[in-house]
This record gives sequence, C-alpha cells and structure tokens, in this order.
Amino acid sequence: MAGGKETPRQKMMGILYLVLLGLVALSVPDSLMDAFKNIKNSLDASTANVDKGIQTTYTSFEQTKLKEQKERAQPIFDKAKKASAVAKLLNDYVQELKDQLIKEGGGIEPNTGDVGARENLDISPRVMINQKKGEQLKEKIEETKQQLMALLNDKEKQGINFSLNADAPHITTGPSKTWEEAYFGDGIPLGATLTTLAKIQADTKNAENEVVKKILGEVDQAVVTLDTFDGVAVAPTSYVIAGQPYTADIFLTAYDSKSNPTITINGSSIPVNGGKGKYTVNTSKEGVFTYKGEIVVVGPNGPKKYYLPTQTYQVARPSAVVSPTKMNVLYIGVPNPVEVSAPGIPKENLRVSMTNGSISGAGGIYTVNVTTMGEAKVNVSGELTKGKVSNLGTSLFRVKRIPDPKPMFAGKGGGNTSAANIKAQDRIFAKLDNFDFDAKFNVTRFTLLVAKPRQDVITLSGTGNELTSAMRSLMNTVTPGTTVEFKDIIAVGPDGTQRGLDPIVLNAN
Repeated sequence: MAGGKETPRQKMMGILYLVLLGLVALSVPDSLMDAFKNIKNSLDASTANVDKGIQTTYTSFEQTKLKEQKERAQPIFDKAKKASAVAKLLNDYVQELKDQLIKEGGGIEPNTGDVGARENLDISPRVMINQKKGEQLKEKIEETKQQLMALLNDKEKQGINFSLNADAPHITTGPSKTWEEAYFGDGIPLGATLTTLAKIQADTKNAENEVVKKILGEVDQAVVTLDTFDGVAVAPTSYVIAGQPYTADIFLTAYDSKSNPTITINGSSIPVNGGKGKYTVNTSKEGVFTYKGEIVVVGPNGPKKYYLPTQTYQVARPSAVVSPTKMNVLYIGVPNPVEVSAPGIPKENLRVSMTNGSISGAGGIYTVNVTTMGEAKVNVSGELTKGKVSNLGTSLFRVKRIPDPKPMFAGKGGGNTSAANIKAQDRIFAKLDNFDFDAKFNVTRFTLLVAKPRQDVITLSGTGNELTSAMRSLMNTVTPGTTVEFKDIIAVGPDGTQRGLDPIVLNAN
C-alpha cells in the first residue's frame, strides 16, 4: 500500500506499519499494540488535515475562478466535486467496517483510547475473510481508483501513482497470500486491522486531493479560448471632408467571451463583460484627447500583458452653422470679430487668410480689419492628416463703411424742449443708434442759428463739438418760443471720413 505521492512522514509511517505487522506473528505485546494505535491516530490526523486542505481549495476556487469565469469554471468545479463524491463512497464504506470491528471488539476503552480487544486475532479474519468484507473492500478500492482516473485527461494521468491500492504484497519465502489475507487474515490482531483501514482512508483522501487539484487546475490551462468572432472596421477618423478618401482597416477579430481579462485605460480599470471592455469617459471639455492601455490575460504560465496602441478622439461642441447670404458684412474702421470652425477638425489645425483686409487670431477666434469698400474673401484650409493641408472653403463678405451717426443736443435730435434745457448744454454729440460695434464719431464743426420771435436770425459758426463763448452768450438769451437750429454739422468716425449730418431743430418752450 506504499507508493504514490506521499509525504516523507506518511512513507515513514507506512514502513513502520509493515515492520510492526511483521512482528505480529511473533507476539502481541501492549507496546506493539500501542505503536499501531499511535500510527492510526497519526493517519487519522493526516486525513483530517488533507480534507481541510481540499475544502480550502474549493473555497478559494469559488471565491475567485467561479466568480470571474462562471461559464468555464462551473463544469470544472462540478467535475472536481464528482471526484470528492467518488472518494467519499469508499471512505464511508471503510468507516462502516471500522465501526463494525470496533463494536465487535468491545468498543473504545477510555483508559487506552483504543478498541478493547485490540490484540484479538479472531475478529479480523472472521469479518474480513470469512464474511468476504476484505474482498468487497478490495473491489471498491479498485473501482474508486478507476473512477478517479477516468475524471482526468491523458496529460493529467501522467505521473499519477496512487498510494491507494489493493495489490497483494510481494513475498519471497513461504506461501503467497492475497491482499486481504495479508492484511486481515490469520494472525492479524484487531488493532492492526483498524490501523490498516485508517491508512486506506488516508490514501483515499490523498488520492482525492491529487485528482481535485489537477481538475481545478484545468481552468488555468488555455484560459483564453477564442470562441467568438466579429468583423471589425477601424478608421483613423469617422469624419471625412468631401474630396478626401475614406480609409479603414477591415479584419476579423476573435475573443474569449467566457473570460474577462483585466483592462486598464490610462492607468484605471474599466468594466469588462463577455470578454469585451467598455471604455466610457466624460466629454465636458473640448479638444483633442488620447488614451492608451493594456490588457492582462491569465494563461497557463501566468498573466500576460498586451498593449493597446495610443488612440485619439476629438470633442467638439454641438453646433449648427447658419450663413446669412444677405448680411455678411465687414465694417471699415472697426475690428470685426469672426469665429472660424470646421466640424471634425481641431481648431488649432485650421489655416485662415483673406483678401482686401487682414485677419489675426487663433483657436477659432479671429479679428478682421478692412480699409476699402467692396468685397473681401475669408479663406479656410485645414490640416486633415499630418503634413497635408486641404482647402475647406471660402466665405464672401461685403465691406461697408460705418453708418452715419445721429447728431444730438440737449439729449435730443430735434423737436420741443425747455429753454432751461437748451441753456444748460454746451456741446453737440454724434451717436450711432442700434450699432453693435464700439464706434465713436467726433463733431469737427457746425453752424448755430437762433431765431427769436419778431427778431432777426443770428448765425454763428464754430469748430469742434463745443459751443464757443459767443454761442453760450447767445444761448443764454433763449426764451420760450425761440427756435434753435444746428446745421452744416460735420463729424469724423473711426474710418477717418467726414460725414455731413442732418440738422437739429429745437423749439424752446
């Protein structure tokens, strides 16, 4: 019953057991029976330890592989449990024999901790030989070995040599004996038989342990099984400008749908389901972004890393472009703000130029300055691929001068106002109404006419926009019924041109 993958301690106990068994034929002293009892106790402890190790292996497998690779691990787990069930049948049968022999031997003595009739030489032969229990046990041992081996594949069977066996001992002298006669026949005390049965239980548990570990190890063998195939098209970009070729790599990819590898993107793990990872990132910020990662797959030789090439994507604001064909106007003398963008192309990759003016700026925000009335064209090109610039289009603008401002005095451009209001003011202003640009006009000269009731009209002229001292003196004489008129008003705006403005006629009341 020796052999197989036994520990040095188990081998020592097996040798000692055979030596003690050989001494039985000479005498059955208490010291010899104590030795059998000690070996049996040690075998029982070894069996319990191995069983504890098997249960730990099962628990670890359930908490890791069975959760991570449910589809693959469950059949393997069930097969391992079948090996344990096969071993349990033999172990239970041996325990029934032990219980029967202990009962016929008077039970366990409290003083010795051993069966009462441990030195008895009749009980073992009667039960094991005469009642054929030994022969039945041998059959069950061989059957258990066959069932355990049947659960292993050819590769796993290599190197297997169970210490669990029922081979007849090799005898060089004397008559040959069957296995059951050698270990349970005439001259074998009851204590020795119980020790033999304890060793069979230990050998059974060791065989179970070896088979269970080999079966559970199958989950790490060829852990990557390419069972799912998909067609994949990978393009450098999904946005293509008219006239540019669309290119994509088309290929067949395969992955293991029953195994979830560990995938990290930019150092952070992403969820994996069905063998495929799902990368999701917040896109609250505009710009061009890149990411890279790695995929870790557990194989028979441990984990192996596969690196994901750097990927690039662009985030842009949702936008709609509306081109007012009748209102594309640029004004002379003021900085005209212009925004330029092209869907699918980073703003920093745009190239902007123009005719009949100058344009400056970056990042999609530009300022246009024009000096001559007529038309101006804004040309936009973009770098679609590294080193390759393509024309994206041209926008036509009309170039106009700023509209004429409206002259105002005393906050009014004409009409009735109080004489006191007229007397309180000292200058003329030229203001633009409903014009979005910050354009200022300065009055450079004007003529003042004051017509009092039943008096001649007095006319004075001045430069700039302020009233002269003579004009102030005249304005102080305004009374209700007086008409005050400003005419020949000239103003100059940001474009440098002189503008003749409409007259202001005020009636004092």
